[in-house]
Amino acid sequence: MRDHELRRSVVGEMHLRRWPQVVVPSRIVQWVAIVPEAERSAEYSAIDARSNHQRTNPAHRAGTLSPGVRFAWERHSEGSSLALFAEEGADLSEALTWAEELPLQVLRATTIRIVADDAAAEAVLPELELIRDELVSCLIGDRVRMWSDFRIKPDGFGHLAIAANDAEPGDLTRQLQRLQELGNYRNRALLGLPVARGAWPRLDKAEERLAALAGRVADSAADDDELMRELSALSLELMAVSTAIGFRMDATEAYARLVEERLEQLDCRPIPGYASLIDFTQRRFLPAANTCRATTRRARAVGARGRAVVAAARADRGANRRSERAVAPLHGTQRQDATQAPAAGRRLLGHCAKLLPAVACQARA
Repeated sequence: MRDHELRRSVVGEMHLRRWPQVVVPSRIVQWVAIVPEAERSAEYSAIDARSNHQRTNPAHRAGTLSPGVRFAWERHSEGSSLALFAEEGADLSEALTWAEELPLQVLRATTIRIVADDAAAEAVLPELELIRDELVSCLIGDRVRMWSDFRIKPDGFGHLAIAANDAEPGDLTRQLQRLQELGNYRNRALLGLPVARGAWPRLDKAEERLAALAGRVADSAADDDELMRELSALSLELMAVSTAIGFRMDATEAYARLVEERLEQLDCRPIPGYASLIDFTQRRFLPAANTCRATTRRARAVGARGRAVVAAARADRGANRRSERAVAPLHGTQRQDATQAPAAGRRLLGHCAKLLPAVACQARA
């Protein structure tokens, strides 16, 4: 017997990729990045060279970079994440220089100050330059408390403060990892928002053309060949829109579900006078995710209506040609009766054309 070529990677996926245990006080620096496919190998080689973790899972590496400074790296389907863990007083300069030379396109960068309690956190807040009017603060579970405004600061990082408040080290580490995963998945999900916004004007124009073409299908004087060419061009345009947004919208939906899961796992508890993570997510993230979902639904609906109009036009065109062959030897009232069926079909399509604007309004709603 021999191992299946995927056995070890499959089993590796079943194990949690835990951070090293967080100590108090300490500092964490994390990057979430998109890595160009051509540079994946160079990134992996640089990470693997500094790893002292058992190489049972090729998607996870960990190791020590310098005294008091550890790292954890994880490969994702889109890009990767790298976190540095520095004990109080440890020199991060060498580790930061090493990290900055990696071939990463940064999507999110965060520094986290972890201190003993609320009083110690309040003392470091001025250093983090958080905007008081935008401050988000809440309990994560029974003890751990977080502060952040989720803004990018002049140093290129978002800043968080964490008060451990005597939380058990294992619980503290798990909660911090979940907290970061919440933000990381949120940013990945938001990659879909510009794509969704860009698709709406194209869908607007497609719906306008579809309504006009459906009206022409219902017009007995329309040129069938020209109409079919325009309908085919519109169908290709709708396919191009769906193809362009499909992967990104599906990825956004998957990441949005992970955001919801992590938010539930964090067990956030509000603190009077501050917005909580739940408030922040509902106010800032959910509208963006809903826009992406609405774009997906609208693209599918417009595509389905386009296919229906094309099918109806082909059926009407076929009926016209059969009628023309049938009435060739006929005259007078016989010719009129033979052409009544396709005319009725055109009237029905004309009625459908009038309904398209109302359907479009429902899709926007």
